[in-house]
Amino acid sequence: MTIKQLSKFLVKAKINTYTSSGEGGEKVLPDGSKEFEFIEGKFKYRDRYFGLNFFVGEEIVWESGKIVWGMNYYGKIISQIVSPRQIYQFLQETLKRITENKPFRGPYRFKKDNFKYFNKIKGMVEKFEGEEMIFHKGISVYKLIYHGGIIKEK
Repeated sequence: MTIKQLSKFLVKAKINTYTSSGEGGEKVLPDGSKEFEFIEGKFKYRDRYFGLNFFVGEEIVWESGKIVWGMNYYGKIISQIVSPRQIYQFLQETLKRITENKPFRGPYRFKKDNFKYFNKIKGMVEKFEGEEMIFHKGISVYKLIYHGGIIKEK
């Protein structure tokens, strides 16, 4: 697997899971977690999370059954000035703008109507960390922190 292959797969997997179906499109598991899954060729992607307005989760990629990449995240809705549904709809639209260069979350910035999205990213696919925020009319309404990278067993 090359970094380029992994990045292309991540973009495709993320666009075909949460950003396409959002809350309600995932599989609910017996432990209360929710999961999205995408498989293509020798690659498998899983995004599993707990919660909704305060939530924690992880994304994992396997190549031929071996774990090769992962990301952890924790997010929350900060303000109720708009509904969580509006925030998450805007977030889905934003995350569709994921790039192969930084295939973690959304772009550095995105604006639509009264919403603005900002993403501070450090690192590359091999090792990274970041923070995304959404503002509505200048008021912070959502925040998520994330980190991850390549996983090697030895």
